[in-house]
Amino acid sequence: MTEPYSRRASGTATVAAPAPGATGVVEFLDRVDHAVVTALSTNPSATDVSRDGWRVLLMLARGNGRSMGEVAGHTALPAPTATRIVDRLVEKKLAYRSADPLDRRRVLVHLSAEGRTVVESVCQRVQRILSPRRAPGRSAPCDSTIPGPRAGSVM
Repeated sequence: MTEPYSRRASGTATVAAPAPGATGVVEFLDRVDHAVVTALSTNPSATDVSRDGWRVLLMLARGNGRSMGEVAGHTALPAPTATRIVDRLVEKKLAYRSADPLDRRRVLVHLSAEGRTVVESVCQRVQRILSPRRAPGRSAPCDSTIPGPRAGSVM
C-alpha cells in the first residue's frame, strides 16, 4: 500500500490532504444519505418515492402550500420534471393541489395528512439510524417541527 501523496518522501509529487473537518462532514452527509435511503425503502408508503420526491415532501412539510415554480426552484429541476414528480406524489395521495386563494390562476401544492405521516415516520427512522443509542420512548424532533394537519384529520 502506498502512502497518501501528502506523506510521501520529499522530491515526489505532493497533493494536499483534505481538511480534517471536511472529511468528517462528508462522512456524516454520506451516513445521512444512507439513512434516508434506508428509511424510504423500509416505509411501505414511501417505497416508490424518488429522492427528488422526498425533497419535495420535505419542502411541503415546511410550509402551507407551494407553487410549482417554488417546487421546481427548490429541487433545481426543470418545471416539467417537477410537475411529474408532484403528479406522482398526488397519485400516491402524499400531496394534493389547490387553487391559490389570492390568485386563482396559480396552483399550490400541499402535503397531505398521509404525506405528513410518511415524512414524520421517515424522519424518525433516520433519527434512530443516526443515533442508535437513543433512549427508548424518546421520539425524534420531527413531530413538533412539521406544521399542518395530522393523519386522520379532514382537509
